[in-house]
Amino acid sequence: MASSIRRGREGWTWLLSLLLLAAWEVGSHQLRYSVTEEAKHGTFVGRIAQDLGLELAELVPRLFRVASKTHGDLLEVNLQNGILFVNSRIDREDLCGRSAECSIHLEVIVDRPLQVFHVDVEVKDINDNPPIFPMTVKTIRFPESRLLNSRFPLEGASDADIGVNALLSYKLSSSEFFFLDIQTNDELSETLSLVLGKLLDREETAEVNLLLVATDGGKPELTGTVQILIKVLDVNDNEPTFAQSVYKVKLLENTANGTLVVKLNASDADEGSNSEIVYSLGSDVFSTIQTKFTIDPSSGEIRTKGKLDYEEAKSYEIQVTATDKGTPSMSGHCKISLKLVDINDNTPEVSITSLSLPISENASLGTVIALITVSDRDSGTNGHVTCSLTPPHVPFKLVPTFKNYYSLVLDNSLDRESLSAYELVVTARDGGSPSLWATASVSVQVADVNDNAPTFAQPEYTVFVKENNPPGCHIFTVSAWDADAQENALVSYSLVERRVGERALSSYVSVHAESGKVYALQPLDHEELELLQFQVSARDAGVPSLSSNVTLQVFVLDENDNAPALLAPRAGTAAGAVSELVPWSVGAGYVVAKVRAVDADSGYNAWLSYELQLGTGSARIPFRVGLYTGEISTTRALDETDSPRHRLLVMVKDHGEPTLTATATVLVSLVESGQAPKASSRAWVGAAGSEATLMDVNVYLIIAICAVSSLLVLTVLLYTALRCSVPPTEGARVPGKPTLVCSSAVGSWSYSQQRRQRVCSGEDPPKTDLMAFSPSLSQGPDSTEERQYSESEYVGKPHDVAVHHKVFLHKRERALRIQILLCFILSKI
Repeated sequence: MASSIRRGREGWTWLLSLLLLAAWEVGSHQLRYSVTEEAKHGTFVGRIAQDLGLELAELVPRLFRVASKTHGDLLEVNLQNGILFVNSRIDREDLCGRSAECSIHLEVIVDRPLQVFHVDVEVKDINDNPPIFPMTVKTIRFPESRLLNSRFPLEGASDADIGVNALLSYKLSSSEFFFLDIQTNDELSETLSLVLGKLLDREETAEVNLLLVATDGGKPELTGTVQILIKVLDVNDNEPTFAQSVYKVKLLENTANGTLVVKLNASDADEGSNSEIVYSLGSDVFSTIQTKFTIDPSSGEIRTKGKLDYEEAKSYEIQVTATDKGTPSMSGHCKISLKLVDINDNTPEVSITSLSLPISENASLGTVIALITVSDRDSGTNGHVTCSLTPPHVPFKLVPTFKNYYSLVLDNSLDRESLSAYELVVTARDGGSPSLWATASVSVQVADVNDNAPTFAQPEYTVFVKENNPPGCHIFTVSAWDADAQENALVSYSLVERRVGERALSSYVSVHAESGKVYALQPLDHEELELLQFQVSARDAGVPSLSSNVTLQVFVLDENDNAPALLAPRAGTAAGAVSELVPWSVGAGYVVAKVRAVDADSGYNAWLSYELQLGTGSARIPFRVGLYTGEISTTRALDETDSPRHRLLVMVKDHGEPTLTATATVLVSLVESGQAPKASSRAWVGAAGSEATLMDVNVYLIIAICAVSSLLVLTVLLYTALRCSVPPTEGARVPGKPTLVCSSAVGSWSYSQQRRQRVCSGEDPPKTDLMAFSPSLSQGPDSTEERQYSESEYVGKPHDVAVHHKVFLHKRERALRIQILLCFILSKI
């Protein structure tokens, strides 16, 4: 059984082998196609599937494929339509060279069953290659002595194509000296020769240019060319010659070392060594030229060797010799005329000569201060120099006096106090592009002239000094400033002498000449001198000297150094004890007597008050005294229990510090109504007259008080209007303008009236109740030694009627004058 099965398998294997062999034999037949070289991609070659008897539907399932051992990528089969097409560029010359036959062998393989087909695709030649010569330019040297019909063989062209496309014909460009001779050896071999048809003369014709053209037999025809350059050789029978006998060259100065000046090119009609030229500088040139220039023997280039400076030499003459290498050698000559062109390489130079420094500040306009000289080594516009002065807007100017000479002159007035020195810069600038410049500094010092008087910070000062000061007391310091310098600014002080009453001013005060300290030489008495007004002069040490004055108002402030003084009750009586008779029948309020007292002081120190001194057992005394009037009056009706005699002590005291007092004694006797009529009548008449006088005084006082009140209201209104109309300025207070205060004592009006009358009559030194206060006193340097008195010492006192008015100097002077005038009128009243 097993053996039968084995025999069956061997039979199937033998049968399959026979079938494969039959299929191989059937599929191994050959197809041939043709395609031209350089066909485009996709060009149709043949329907290979159809020609092989294959169905299009079975190409893919049977794995249809094309294979080639060497050029499998040149052709390809489209499996959709079974067409063989050109896949990439086909170049016959690359595939087969110059072979007459050229084809691409393909193997087409399909599976199931396996079949192999052989396909040959012939590549047909086209005329795509021109004839090519071995070289594009061929040089032939012909001595001019060659004979006629002398031949020179030429190499022919080759063509990569085949057949007719490679069949070549030649043509030579026309020439009077040469022609082309072609000899054919066989069908494929030709010999080309260049034949001399006319004798050559190198001096007339040194070179002959010919063009040989090869044309193939293709359609269209392609050609190739070679240029034939024939050089004629000669003997040394010509000398080198230059194109010009004189070469004119311009060169910028300061060019870099090695700069090319000119390249000479001498020519020699000969050739070879006979025409080789060697260049050299002339043997008789100056040594300066040899140090400045060098020449290349072979190229003829002349270059700079040193620095060229227009300011040293403006031009150069260079002799050059050209010598050939023939035997014997021959030479030619030329000259290079080199002119240097100036460049702006030199900065201007400035020189200043001072004439009059320092210059006085009162120098006249046009005064020459310095001489200025400028120069520039360049020429033309590069050497044209202009001067300018900086900074601008200075009182000086430059005035040209001559070529490149200037004068620095005064153009405007000087003021050393504004500017004491000027730092000037003189700039000299040339006209080059870009321009160069140089500067020089001039320091002009301005000399001082005594043209400024000493000045005080204020035109007047107000000083307050208490009376009874110690002799030699420092009360104030004046200080003046002089804008000048050195001795012109050295200030000394002195009093402006005048009479104060019957005495000289210098008996009251003195001023230190250097420090400006003002001293009181003796104790001042307010009762004698309330205001001391004088001037201090400040004078500098210049020549001529200048001076200015300042006014000092010294107010002597009152101190309580006078006790109250009792006045006689009636004219012609002494101021001792006073006796008064009082009837028993008088009622309450009966005026018994009036104590009168005055105080030589003023203000608060003169404000008097009265007190009744009660002894032991006087508790029921029926009398009292008015606190400020001094009137003694009954407090009740008298009765029998009252003592018939009373001794009344009335103490009068002021309000000063310390308080000073005086005591008045009044003897009061109680009598019947008819016992002392005459005395009472006389006393009454006297009292009535005195009361009438007092009433008159009181009327005047009331009028004065009303006038002062009206003035106060008017001043307040005027001040308010000025304050609203004028904006405040820096510094709310103007130093030196005092504030006026009208003050009056309340306690002793009658004495005040007497004092006013005495002041106006001129019997004693002027005294008034007008007092001036300054809101801010400007003291001297030694203000710590002085007692400063401010408004606060005079404000709020119950006895003062004071109006403090802060005055701006430039807007309120008129209101101040009105106040002074009205106060003066009231004091007269």
